[in-house]
Amino acid sequence: MMIVAPFAALLIQLAISRSREFMADEGGAQMAGNPLSLAGALRKLETRAHQIPMNASPSTAHMFIVNPLSGGGIAKLFSTHPPMEERIARLEAMAYGQSLPSHTS
Repeated sequence: MMIVAPFAALLIQLAISRSREFMADEGGAQMAGNPLSLAGALRKLETRAHQIPMNASPSTAHMFIVNPLSGGGIAKLFSTHPPMEERIARLEAMAYGQSLPSHTS
């Protein structure tokens, strides 16, 4: 149990971080008045991030708007950023008055 507790706490902390990203997107879209504008900006950032590799370490990844680290599967559990596609989908749903897609963090 003593070994599992810190690991579980880390996963919870990372899930909260991803949840805050969604809340920040929603707040930014409300302030801007157009969720599609923010979705377009995120799409541009994501495209640019794939064109120009970013030199980042896991200790600085949380300071980036776009996740500078790649990885899937189990690596997603340790990500401080939700998937960009999911962030964009939530903003588009917000723009069209649809219910927000659920996310698994």
